[in-house]
Amino acid sequence: MSKKIVLAYSGGLDTTVMIPWLKENQPNSEVIPVCVDVGQCNDYEAVKQRAAKTGAGRVHIINAREEFVTDFLFPMLKAQAVYNGKYLLGTAIARPLIAKKLVDIALKENAAAICHGATGKGNDQIRFELTVKAFAPQLQIIAPWRVWELKSRDEEMEFLRVRNIEAPMKKEQSYSRDDNLWHISHEGLELENPAVGADYKRLLQMSVPPQDAPDKPECVELAFEKGIPVTLNGKHFSPVALLEELNKIGGRNGVGVIDIVENRIVGMKSRGVYETPGGTVLYAAHAELENLCLDRKTASFKQTVSHTLGELIYAGEWYTPLREALSAFVDKTQETLTGKVRLKLYKGNLIPNGSESPYSLYNEEMASFTTGGLYSHQDAEGFINLTGLPLTVRALMNRRTK
Repeated sequence: MSKKIVLAYSGGLDTTVMIPWLKENQPNSEVIPVCVDVGQCNDYEAVKQRAAKTGAGRVHIINAREEFVTDFLFPMLKAQAVYNGKYLLGTAIARPLIAKKLVDIALKENAAAICHGATGKGNDQIRFELTVKAFAPQLQIIAPWRVWELKSRDEEMEFLRVRNIEAPMKKEQSYSRDDNLWHISHEGLELENPAVGADYKRLLQMSVPPQDAPDKPECVELAFEKGIPVTLNGKHFSPVALLEELNKIGGRNGVGVIDIVENRIVGMKSRGVYETPGGTVLYAAHAELENLCLDRKTASFKQTVSHTLGELIYAGEWYTPLREALSAFVDKTQETLTGKVRLKLYKGNLIPNGSESPYSLYNEEMASFTTGGLYSHQDAEGFINLTGLPLTVRALMNRRTK
């Protein structure tokens, strides 16, 4: 009986190499590629044909786009989770979903192993394998990059050439890229030197360079219900369609492009350029609504939760009790996150242009410079005296002991 191996398959260079490599190094194995569609720009018929040409019998294509947006991206948005101050976690948030689908297929196929194309230097090996351990620890994990003798993308391309297999990219275009509905990442080639500026005109695929965006601002209005976006410019969209439309709007205005040196889980630093046009607009609009609707202490503590959730997502710890508990806290904070936010998009910038909510904690009578009946200026003196009492006592002590 052949050994079934479920392969996380994209049709890119790494996974194109892995099908023949597995068949050569895992005798009597049946390789079952699984491509989980979370919004990649893939021609899935071509993906199937490429897998067949390299030795795979059948390919599973799973449409997980809606699930990706509603069950992963929107919870992350509500949390305002960010890593390293500016990374909106586009690759990291997709990996637990993809890995869970791999597990589902492996169990259905009665497979013995799951294989992934993550390198031994990267974060994705951790994200994939933690999910497998959470749901099917009995499955063997095969990570070719940790065991094969190939040391570079050039050697991978030579591996394919020797076997008369066409590489899915040209050498000069062999950036390491990951794309989905939320973002596209670019790593490798000249980007490996952080002293070299990125050539946005050559690199970007979802966005225009900010300097090439229109000279006139574009206005958008987003309506949220309990922290979830439901309309764009007054029109209802499905979750996937709303994000796709925002990607177009943000992309043509040069919004959401970052160049980052990030701290990988394995301890090293890496440099990449990420495009997240629609997600950046959503984060900005959602943050404006939170400023309006969350009280000071809840907003302050939520920043701590957001930071922790960002680190958990980055590290692949989505299916953990801590992540679930923190997400429950976030959901509680979103109960009053209903309202509208308007933004101006201009050459990579996001400019607030008004927000409103029936749950707004902004009270004009209190906040106005005009004295109203809800707030007495005289009350502030006693408040400051009590708040400053420890400082007063310390000053008296210092004077006494000098």
